[in-house]
Amino acid sequence: MSTTPASRVVVVGAGLGGLASAVRLAHAGHQVTVLEQSTQVGGKLGRYARDGFGFDTGPSLLTLPSVYEELFAETGEPLSRLVDLVSVDPAFRYRFPDGTVLDLPNADRTRVAAALDAALGEGAGAQWTAFMERAETIWEATRGPFLTSPLEGLRTLVREARRVDDLLRIAPWSSLRALGRHYLKDARLRMLLDRYATYTGSDPRRAPAALATVPYVEQRYGAWYVRGGLQRLADALAQRAMECGAVIRTGADVAEILVRDVPGPTGWRTHGVRLRDGSKVEADVVVSNADAAHTYHELLAGPPGELGRQRLRRAEPSLSGFVLLLALDGRTPDLQHHTVLFPADYDDEFDSVFGTGRHRGRCRPAPDPTVYVSAPDDPALRPSEDTESWFVLVNAPRHRPGEPARGIDWRAEHLADDYADRVLDVMAERGLDVRDRVRWRAVRTPADLEYDTRSVGGSIYGSSSNGARSAFLRPANASNIDGLYLVGGSAHPGGGIPLVGMSAAIVADLVGPPVAPEPEPEDDGLV
Repeated sequence: MSTTPASRVVVVGAGLGGLASAVRLAHAGHQVTVLEQSTQVGGKLGRYARDGFGFDTGPSLLTLPSVYEELFAETGEPLSRLVDLVSVDPAFRYRFPDGTVLDLPNADRTRVAAALDAALGEGAGAQWTAFMERAETIWEATRGPFLTSPLEGLRTLVREARRVDDLLRIAPWSSLRALGRHYLKDARLRMLLDRYATYTGSDPRRAPAALATVPYVEQRYGAWYVRGGLQRLADALAQRAMECGAVIRTGADVAEILVRDVPGPTGWRTHGVRLRDGSKVEADVVVSNADAAHTYHELLAGPPGELGRQRLRRAEPSLSGFVLLLALDGRTPDLQHHTVLFPADYDDEFDSVFGTGRHRGRCRPAPDPTVYVSAPDDPALRPSEDTESWFVLVNAPRHRPGEPARGIDWRAEHLADDYADRVLDVMAERGLDVRDRVRWRAVRTPADLEYDTRSVGGSIYGSSSNGARSAFLRPANASNIDGLYLVGGSAHPGGGIPLVGMSAAIVADLVGPPVAPEPEPEDDGLV
């Protein structure tokens, strides 16, 4: 829906989506105030530092950097002058259950095919190349109408259904797993593809084939790292927002989005927010970068938020993550920036995390999970040359005490520490044993993620992409309340650093430029 653009804008949350929205709206001339409940900006793109060790606590990989390069170029100095983007090559090291090790080159289709042939056998490269060619057609078909445009629920699908060729390319009736089976005969290639469903917090057996665009974008446009940690991207966005005139207030916890009854088709309009300390900030437009579930369940109590709550009930929440931050003594020979250690039974992991299949109705921490390790060779993140900082992530069920079909209680006694020990044991079993090198470790569970970022249950991406209609169940950027917009990973078009930037661009276009106030009538001296 549309609304009359106005000048006073409140952005709830200083995650990447909120900050990118603030940059665009402030640059357009709006009076923008960003309210962030934490003491630092970045949202899920967090930072943890201790004893000279530094860690990104959220995303550790940047893809499609052009989304942010264009934003900075349009609003001032280019991004390259503010952060140092480094190409990660190889992009990933993969270790498969049979012990095969694959170093996947960065952003070079020819080199990728050669590496696959060398590691997995002749013909593996051709299989993957054929799949990437199909993924490219899906990307071209979805980027304009779905990823960079507002979502209008199933009306979008009906409108796009007229483009039969594009729908055939997207294959909306097929899952990512099913599309992979059509092209990829090597089980290890299918395992490699399955992992990309987790980039959206989803299960590859139920996620749509359209997620083939995730590996395509990564391998077409490259895997990138921000020297000093990806949190510096958030710092750069905050700096640019303030240069454009925005005000950023940390430690400002929004408790309610204020709504009043108005005549018209929606019946409601926002007029600002109330903070937890009782103070109010008036606004003509509110952009919520908070998790959509938190927005509709907590910030919009009563009838105004009911439609949003109904829509969220039809969507399946995304998985969460269990994180170890490891401060290690010594250096690891031939250590790559990103390492992925696959399990013998990937389906058991998905069933465990989502409470499906063999574990229907009862989620559990996967006993043999996929382990992802991010270990940048960055002097800014370690106290000395003979130390390393490792971010270790495994897929995990959400924090939902008393709801075994939807998650587990991550606050249960000993659970977090016992599972941390298990993850370290799994790493050792797969050839990456650092147990005797751990100076200290910090454990972050889905319960911690929920507390720190207000993402309900610690869902990393809000809604998952499970199901053919999942994209159309994701909360739209324009809400049913006049003047209220949603931005970020839990809203359209989805999670991940590039999509969050696209989300901000959509919201800025929906809000539009500020409207000049009506001039006061001149006094002609007549009474």
